[in-house]
Amino acid sequence: MLSKTHNRLPFKSLIACIRRRLTPAHPNSPLLRQQNHRMRPFSAQTTLRSQDAQPGSTRRYTYDVAASFSAKYKRFDPIGDVFHFNHYNRIQPQKKRPKSKRLPSGQDAFFISRVGDSNAVAFGIADGVGGWEDSGVDPADFSHSFCDYMASAAYEHKPDAGGPSLTARSLMQRGYNDVCRDGSIHAGGSTASVAIASEDGKLEVANLGDSGFVHLRLNAVHSYSEPQTHAFNTPYQLSIVPASMLARAAVFGGAQLCDHPKDADVTQHTLKHGDILVFASDGVWDNMFNQDILRIASRLMIGIGAWKSSEGGILVADNLKPLTQAQDSTQRPQTLQSALAVEIAGAAKSASTNQRVDGPFAKEVHKYYPQENWHGGKIDDICVVVVVVSEDGNLGAIKSKL
Repeated sequence: MLSKTHNRLPFKSLIACIRRRLTPAHPNSPLLRQQNHRMRPFSAQTTLRSQDAQPGSTRRYTYDVAASFSAKYKRFDPIGDVFHFNHYNRIQPQKKRPKSKRLPSGQDAFFISRVGDSNAVAFGIADGVGGWEDSGVDPADFSHSFCDYMASAAYEHKPDAGGPSLTARSLMQRGYNDVCRDGSIHAGGSTASVAIASEDGKLEVANLGDSGFVHLRLNAVHSYSEPQTHAFNTPYQLSIVPASMLARAAVFGGAQLCDHPKDADVTQHTLKHGDILVFASDGVWDNMFNQDILRIASRLMIGIGAWKSSEGGILVADNLKPLTQAQDSTQRPQTLQSALAVEIAGAAKSASTNQRVDGPFAKEVHKYYPQENWHGGKIDDICVVVVVVSEDGNLGAIKSKL
């Protein structure tokens, strides 16, 4: 069993860490005044008025992103098992990192990158298919290299005048092409959930397999992905299958699964200020329902004042930047997005080892194989990417119309 003191920081401690960072020494400090966040209701009336902005005003969005992860049989470290994305970092991602420099996320991998010189952000999850281990292949080689290649492709993207823009599916295709051309990767496969969030608030997601996402808005599940599977516990997957395996399958029967980016489900979404995006591998979705994710996000968002209950429903703080941006670079940053990622990853880790509470995977086993005596969670690698959406538009112009 996992130790409660080492697996996860208590929820109250996470809130306290962020609140301490927001507590200034001087009573007239802007940070202290920021504690009294002005709240924006997302009623239908307000949304319609906000869209009727003055000419010249532009609605722009920024995305604060963090990731948390835990390898299958490793103890979860809420301090070390977290990655903070710095949108202003202009350092180019390494095209392919050596194994020694990979984050300790097991066969799961993720990437987060700027898209060229724009304020758009590309991010995603890849879950290496564990079945390749039976053939002496390390599934992490495919998934981690795949993510490295996608991060590099997004960062290097330079749109041609009048040319096609970078899409989630085309980014997945470029990463897959680069992996297939990589002479050091002879076999392997992974699922993939890839997204591009543009500065105008548009989100495109290409989802292949059983990694996926949930989109939270105002204390509710706004949308979510459906897993793609060929059969129970057999997700769609990108693969490199050696010719020798294909030849044996042709002689002795059987088939090797090899799906392609064109098979991915592509969805379009419109984002709003205060939305939360949670992308994760099946190590999360096999152990947690969407409502479990929502409960964690709601407790934290309301606990620190990012969301606030009112008679008219949930309100969102006008300015989320004091919560999403690290104030002290000399210490490990405590941000809203990292707290959400750590809480979700920690909860999934705990659920995966809990043999008393049946999670989504156990319920699927009971559905398809009622004779199996499977109970509790499913131990697996876990990877979570959390995005907090903030509007940076001309709020002064919008408010003058209200």
